[in-house]
Amino acid sequence: MSAQPVPSVPHAPPRALRTVVHKFGGTSVADAARFRHVASLLLARDETVQATVVSAMKGVTDALIDLCNLSAAGSEEWRERWHELRARHRGAAVSLLGEDSGPVIEWLDERFDKLKAILEALVVIGGLPHEVLERVQGLGEICSARLLGEYLKAQGEDCAVLDARDVLVVERSDLGVVVDWETSAAKLSAWRERNPQPRVVITGFVARDRNGGFATLGRNGSDYSGAIFAALFNADELHIWTDVDGVLSADPRVVPEAVQLSALSYDEACELAYFGAKVVHPQTMAPAIERGLPIIIRNTFHPEHPGTRITAERDQSGPVKGLTLSPDLAIVNLEGTGLIGVPGTAERVFAALRNARVSVVMISQGSSEHSICCVVKSGEAARARTALLDAFAHELHIGQIQRVQATDGVSVLAAVGDGMAGSPGVAARLFESLGRARVNILAIAQGSSERNISVAIDSRDATKALRAAHAGFWLSPQTFAVGVIGPGNVGATLLDQLRAAQPQLLGKANLDLRLCAVASSRKMLLDARGIAGDWRERFDATADQTDLDRFTAHLLESHLPHVVIVDCSASGEVAERYAGWLAAGIHVVTPNKQAGSGSRARFDAIADAAATSGARFRYEATVGAGLPVISTLRDLLDTGDEIVAIEGIFSGTLAWLFNKFDGSVPFSQLVAEARSLGYTEPDPRDDLSGVDVARKLTILAREAGHALSLEDVQVESLVPEALRGGSVDEFLARLTEVDAGFSERLQRAKAEGKVLRYVAKLDAAGRASVGLVELPDNHAFAKLRLTDNIVQFSTRRYRDNPLIVQGPGAGAEVTAAGVFADLLRVAAGQGAKL
Repeated sequence: MSAQPVPSVPHAPPRALRTVVHKFGGTSVADAARFRHVASLLLARDETVQATVVSAMKGVTDALIDLCNLSAAGSEEWRERWHELRARHRGAAVSLLGEDSGPVIEWLDERFDKLKAILEALVVIGGLPHEVLERVQGLGEICSARLLGEYLKAQGEDCAVLDARDVLVVERSDLGVVVDWETSAAKLSAWRERNPQPRVVITGFVARDRNGGFATLGRNGSDYSGAIFAALFNADELHIWTDVDGVLSADPRVVPEAVQLSALSYDEACELAYFGAKVVHPQTMAPAIERGLPIIIRNTFHPEHPGTRITAERDQSGPVKGLTLSPDLAIVNLEGTGLIGVPGTAERVFAALRNARVSVVMISQGSSEHSICCVVKSGEAARARTALLDAFAHELHIGQIQRVQATDGVSVLAAVGDGMAGSPGVAARLFESLGRARVNILAIAQGSSERNISVAIDSRDATKALRAAHAGFWLSPQTFAVGVIGPGNVGATLLDQLRAAQPQLLGKANLDLRLCAVASSRKMLLDARGIAGDWRERFDATADQTDLDRFTAHLLESHLPHVVIVDCSASGEVAERYAGWLAAGIHVVTPNKQAGSGSRARFDAIADAAATSGARFRYEATVGAGLPVISTLRDLLDTGDEIVAIEGIFSGTLAWLFNKFDGSVPFSQLVAEARSLGYTEPDPRDDLSGVDVARKLTILAREAGHALSLEDVQVESLVPEALRGGSVDEFLARLTEVDAGFSERLQRAKAEGKVLRYVAKLDAAGRASVGLVELPDNHAFAKLRLTDNIVQFSTRRYRDNPLIVQGPGAGAEVTAAGVFADLLRVAAGQGAKL
């Protein structure tokens, strides 16, 4: 890159006239149809001077390089490939020019005959000299320019074709290709005197060196050619036409939600280009920056789109405009106590790497000076390590330097934006986003311009990291891979609620809860792209047997920033997996009471895994369905209150039974009615046993800090011993046997002005019981709606007037809503703006 200013071309059009340079890439001129499309775009533009730089047809440059390698290796395969390549260009000429294609075909044949002679010579010499490769690989651009130019002439346009090798002079340096601006400008001026046509088609990529030899500008050099000729033509704008609508905030292959950027500054574009974003080649920026030349990235296939405008103007909004990911890198680390405070160490490191011709992508050194870390290309890592071992052999021998390490499988994630400068918290947001996604950072670098923060990460986490950072800066939705286990009554309702809420969550909260997996006890449906449409239809059609290991691996392999499993089953086997899921960073949301009330060892393992990994375990719906029972208890404890007692009615079924039981109808008949209304489990004994209530009380007791197990709860079962065995039908047939006992208890309570309620109790000492009790008819528990649940917290603050949470505590709708609310709490904890 030349340090000299880019001069204006002598006799260039005055600035009052509109001069625009266009550059079209290989996909834009892939075949005859695309050539015609490009011509239509050019002819539709009202420009006084129009210069168009073209690349080779898509794939041609690679094909030419392959021809050279095949012939140099002595393979006869090059002959067939040569015929195919010539036929492709001849076919394009015939399609474009029809009966008038003869002269162009002769011209093409002449070029391909010369190519054939060169390839035959390579077979003889058995090698591929650099000068020969430079000459051959530019043939595609020579042919493309001639085809487009002749087609424009055939449309009646006054057009000239410029072989860039006739005017563009360059030389190579350690910093890349350097343009001899003065010589090139003079040659172009002379050429324009002979060819003053308003339309000029120019070959990209190719040039000559100062000795007249063939040269190229490197891969992607056609972009650079476009910028060079924009400077030489003193253009008003440079339009680079490609196959995307402009510059995107991230690679859309990794982040499908990447957004198109309307404007970038030169500095932002340089940063993004350096780290591999599909913007423009970094060298392209130099001539543009030198003279303030606007560059517009346009889509050949979507020409009505305005694209991305790159100028000197800085837009401070953001603060991050885009994120890029550079793969196939390695970290080379020099570490030792002898580095501390020793001048010239960094110089020796970089000199050693320079001599080994190793390019350094990123540098990181702590203020302790104990280590210097360099990120290099993977293919150069071994060479870099060897170079440092040789350069510091003496220090290694005497122990002043302890080690030189090379770590492969590294990627660099870079966040770029002018708005980062002077904006506090940008780095914090990046690191927080990566931390929440459980991405470990290996090295960090940020320049004083504050325009770029780069982090080196394990390549296995690269996709997840890019998606997490992109969402963290609100450039895309905060996305969760969601797996639901148990699509039964509650689970199916939750899935319906999730589907209905998706548009609002995306539109208002920028939150994407992407359903990627559904599993029952028998089968499962997996879809990495998300299960859209009617999930029931797809789930019913699947024959994939349930395998929870595959289910878990599928969610993790989605590489989305966050993964959450919602367990709507009642399975203890599924609950056994919670600790492993949480340890792997998977959030768990559940109404399944097995984990919270099961073995104490399992509960402690789950809590430890969540605390260690930072993954969330939410189980609000295990106690009060949609009621905020656990969250209220947590709020009381977290604010320093002390629990004196917790009492409640935790069963909607039992609440309904004893609200209705007034003696007018036998108890057994009420149970049958509740079953017909769907208020009970298929086997009513599951409700009447009191075990479910005891599980809920156990969960609350543990939440309150008591080391309680289900076995410690005193449970009064409403099912007599004689009726606990046998089938459901047998139980229902004999249930009348309990009517006399319940009637007697009811009459006794009424005589004392009381009512019967099935109540759970926990005292300050951790003693727990559930059973049928008599309560005054003015008690809060006596005035419930039919299926309401109620929890009463007596605390130091709420001793005289207990805090009560009351409302529907059963039913698929409210339970699913409680689970959904927990899911949203997890999302909010991971940065979603709810």
